Amino acid sequence: QAQLVESGGDSVQPGGSLRLSCAASGISFSFYALAWYRQAPGKERELVARVRANQRLDYSDSVQGRFTISRDNAKKEVYLQMNNLKPEDTAVYYCSAVLETKSIWGQGTQVTVTS
Repeated sequence: QAQLVESGGDSVQPGGSLRLSCAASGISFSFYALAWYRQAPGKERELVARVRANQRLDYSDSVQGRFTISRDNAKKEVYLQMNNLKPEDTAVYYCSAVLETKSIWGQGTQVTVTS
């Protein structure tokens, strides 16, 4: 059964760093485009970063230069390194895997940035 499990969410102070991880199972991982989305209270879910099967990267303007997405096909994991965190980065972060018409979502992990 296809599954994504996120981990690494925490509460940090502004300027701090976190690394989120997402472990996949039950899918041909290397063929999938992988992405991190986030959803803040009262807001729509938004794309944060994506790494395609061909390693092409996309970032939202709000995180460009601060966040880095990477994938390890051998481990079937995708990561989001988040540096210089800001209060507006507070949200539930979701991992997703997409291949053609198939999409899989994790359960989310909470990131809170507060002083």
